[in-house]
Amino acid sequence: MRILVVEDERDLNRIIVKRLTAAGYTADACFDGLEALDYLAGADYDAAIFDVMMPKLDGFSAVRRMREAGDATPVLFLTARDAVSDRVAGLDLGANDYLVKPFSFDELLARIRAMTRRSAGAATSAFTCGDLTLDEAAHSVTRAGRKIELSAKEFAVLNYLIRNKGAVLSREAIENNVWNYDWEGGTNVVDVYMSYLRRKVDAGFETKLIHTVRGVGWVLREDK
Repeated sequence: MRILVVEDERDLNRIIVKRLTAAGYTADACFDGLEALDYLAGADYDAAIFDVMMPKLDGFSAVRRMREAGDATPVLFLTARDAVSDRVAGLDLGANDYLVKPFSFDELLARIRAMTRRSAGAATSAFTCGDLTLDEAAHSVTRAGRKIELSAKEFAVLNYLIRNKGAVLSREAIENNVWNYDWEGGTNVVDVYMSYLRRKVDAGFETKLIHTVRGVGWVLREDK
């Protein structure tokens, strides 16, 4: 999943992005509310983490503009403002969650998982397609009970596929979800990772789950 981190304290921003990346997320960083609105207009994000007190445009104002523009990206406020009135204001503006600094990274990751599950209409952190199961919380993948070892990027690509099982996803859509703005790669990087996943997910199984739709993209589905 792709997450936008909006935090003007650069060291903290860098640490959050690093921890999210280590957890298998793709993360972009920006440092004020106006910059955040530009990022949100230019890419599809699964979630955004907002500080409140920032230069140029504060977090509350930025989220208000998001919601007024019809942007439903799940938002978590991560801020030192701990008054009940601030929490109420943030949630009433359209935020999905509110976490006070200092915070536990484990709790932050759990709240992100819960927030994105609600957005996707999922009851648990486990997603399935046939006998394939991907568990975001455990960061594990199994097929027919057999554990599949994936790199962080392979996990991210499969996560995007399984969250959108049955939908044909273009190369551009996969790139935009799994790679951030700083990525400078080749044009066939998605093809390479789909090849990796096919070898790990489908090899040895009669029923194939990853399918190419020629000229369009890829789809994860169980063909009967």
